[in-house]
This record gives sequence, structure tokens and C-alpha cells, in this order.
Amino acid sequence: MNTTLRSIEPSSVSPDFLLTDHDFSRIRTLIHERAGIALSAQKRQMVYSRLARRLRELRLKEFSAYLSFLESDPNSAEWQLFTNALTTNLTAFFREAHHFPVLAEHARSCSQPLTVWCSAASTGEEPYSIAMTLIEALGSRASSASVVATDIDTQVLTKAMAGVFTMEQVCKLSPERLRRFFLKGSGAQAGLVRIRPEVAAMVKFSRLNLLDPRWALNDTFDALFCRNVMIYFDKPTQAKILERFALLMKPHALLFAGHSENFSFASRTLRLRGQTVYELASERTKVAA
Repeated sequence: MNTTLRSIEPSSVSPDFLLTDHDFSRIRTLIHERAGIALSAQKRQMVYSRLARRLRELRLKEFSAYLSFLESDPNSAEWQLFTNALTTNLTAFFREAHHFPVLAEHARSCSQPLTVWCSAASTGEEPYSIAMTLIEALGSRASSASVVATDIDTQVLTKAMAGVFTMEQVCKLSPERLRRFFLKGSGAQAGLVRIRPEVAAMVKFSRLNLLDPRWALNDTFDALFCRNVMIYFDKPTQAKILERFALLMKPHALLFAGHSENFSFASRTLRLRGQTVYELASERTKVAA
């Protein structure tokens, strides 16, 4: 589920625009400042491919002109398109499946109403998987549960809110889950499925940048999903975000991380509970209790 970066193989076609070392350095600085993403030098071809589309759309002839255009207006809508262009969303229903039985057991042990934050919602597969898990675990009590689903990318949030998926995207789900949680399209919608209204009603989508100085969140959470996102932040940025997560976690809350993420450096804040599942460190739990 999640907002990540993907490399693109270099093209043998001569580039339409010149991406200088200085331009690339400016882009790396701007995306780090805006989204916390630490772009490596190896992402140069990906950056060119993604942002060249914006230059063509704006009929600009060089990257330096595009960057000057961005920097001339800190509130320009183009900043969101710049951010969207440099993020890719690799996600799937029940991705990293070992987390969902843990969530189900945890949900049954929590007092109601239950609240979960999915902080990198992408196109919706992860937050809808969370909602389905809560329905399976809690039965009728799930109607009072809520999933807050946020992402920095407005384009993927639009897709997520629509709740429409191809059969290929749901092909690995069991027939029982398909029947229980999806409506099958017909006619012009043949080959598509839509999340059932009772599942969609549990999930509230909104845009949120983890680097924003304030998060528009009103709840503390029983569980928090932030999977395969932190790997694109440097360690100082990770540490700051984890500290802020801890303040929003109820004393018993769980934090679910991605398979390649390790938060052992934040041992004063979090401790490992299971396979890429964390809880508040004991001293933080005592303070919060």
C-alpha cells in the first residue's frame, strides 16, 4: 500500500531536455524539503522521465525554467504535481499478510470504538484491507470502528476514494472475501469491482504530508500502519516522525512497519513486538497511561 519510488531503465532515445547536475541537485533538495524523500544519485533517470512530462505539459524548454517556476510561488498548485510525479505507489490487498492476523487479534482485545491510522494509503488497497480485517474480527462491533487513511499524493487518493478495482487487482483474494466485500460490475463496468458501501463507510481519506508541521488528526489510535515509507526518509527524518507517531498512539497501540524497515534505533520510543510490529517502549507507556 504504500507511496514509494521506482527506478526506470535509461532510454536509448536522446533526451528532449537537459538535466544538469545543478538541476538534479535542486530537485533532490526540493523534494526532500517538501516530502522528506531522500533521492539517491541513482534516481536521476527516474526524475528525468517523471518531470519531463511536466515540462511538456507546461511547454517549458529546460528544467531550470521549471524549477524557477516552482520556486517563484511557494503556494503554486504545481508543487503538488511535482510531488505526485516523484512518488509511485506499490500496493496490494493484504500485502505483507502476516500483519493482518496480528491486527485482528489486537482489535478483539481493544475497547471500542477502535481507530486505526493508515498513513500511506496509496490507491486504497491497504486501508480497505484493514477495514475488512476489522469486520472479520469484530463482526457487528466493526460498525463503530474507523480507519483514517492519508497520503501525500492527491491522484492516488482520488482513486482510493472511488473504491473501484480491476479483477486483476483482487484476483488473489479468496472467493469468500470477494463476495463479502465487493460488488461486481456489469455492462460498461464489466471486469471491475467496487468496495461495498459498508466497508467504504469505515474509511475516511484525506491528504497528509508526514513532514507538515501540524497533522490534521483529531484522534489517538489503537493501531498505526506506516509500511514501506520510512525507507525513503533519512534517519533524522525517520526519528522525528516516529516521535510524532508515539504521541498519537494509545498506551496499548501497535505500529506496523514495512518488511525492509527497522526502527531499532528508536528504542527509547518503540520496542519490537513481533515481525515488523512495534509498541510503545515501557517508559513511554507509563507516561501515557
